[in-house]
Amino acid sequence: MRTTISQIAEISGYSPATVDRVLNNRAGVRSRTRDAILQTAHELGYFGPVTDYGSPEVTMDFLLPAGGNTFMLLLRKYIVEEAKGYAGIKPRLHLYEGFNAERLAERLLELEGHTNAVAIVMPDHPLIREAVNRLANGGIHVATLVSDLPSLNKIGYVGIDNRAAGRLAGLLIGRFLREDCEHDVAVFIGFASYRGHEEREMGFRSILSQDYPNLRIRNIVQVNDDRERAYEETQRLLTNKPPAAIYNIGAGNQGIGRALREAGASPVFIAHDLTEATKGMLLDRTLDAVIDQNPRVEAREAIKLLASAIRGSREPSYPPRLQVVFRENIPVV
Repeated sequence: MRTTISQIAEISGYSPATVDRVLNNRAGVRSRTRDAILQTAHELGYFGPVTDYGSPEVTMDFLLPAGGNTFMLLLRKYIVEEAKGYAGIKPRLHLYEGFNAERLAERLLELEGHTNAVAIVMPDHPLIREAVNRLANGGIHVATLVSDLPSLNKIGYVGIDNRAAGRLAGLLIGRFLREDCEHDVAVFIGFASYRGHEEREMGFRSILSQDYPNLRIRNIVQVNDDRERAYEETQRLLTNKPPAAIYNIGAGNQGIGRALREAGASPVFIAHDLTEATKGMLLDRTLDAVIDQNPRVEAREAIKLLASAIRGSREPSYPPRLQVVFRENIPVV
């Protein structure tokens, strides 16, 4: 059965109308969008047989955090969906609870001899870096996903520039608040061991010190991406001296939002990742802005990167773009 425009639209993340314009070579589509749609169409077999990686089946393993983080839930879903565009590729998801460097390193090493490629969302720790390098040195293609790890023998990183994301958050808060007086800011951190979260904090601090010296980080709160803990910590902050602004680097937005609504508080609130929950908070004005990264794009680009390495070529880097979403420009998906 021939691949349909609707299928290409669903997998690529673009509208059927845009896909139709590209496939019929009509104007009005940006080159990057056109390339992404054509790539998806080729992978789904619209122009002929789908790429087949032969026998035996090619295995890709994805190590991701467990739990209810909405962004990670979407990422898992899209990894499975995007892999369907490649015949012969079998994706396997491995979910880990909490942070135990020894156990995570063991789980990586258990993949030796049993996989062709690995993509990981992992904390930064020497044991984990050593395990990843051992896999890579043994011929397994490794990529980092969402949060990068330094000093790795990897084929690439798929994710946003997290330091730039932190600077963007600082810029937004600086522009929302008056510059002729001082303001206290609270920063919520998911896991300090995630390099991506650390880089967001670094970028945030950097732009505040450079351009907004009237903003003072009064509270640093680590909530381990736990919604209930974020709720409790927000309640505690509001009973003392409420901050003028909150920047949430990781997950837990729903907990923060619930505490703010219950207290009738309305600090400037900037968070990450557009989900159904954060859309609702934008609409009721609990959130002022969301810095978004597209999990479908990241899943697609990770699979393309690993697939190209397996077949002996190299996929050009395509870092997902940062997008700021306000109440008035929530995209239709």
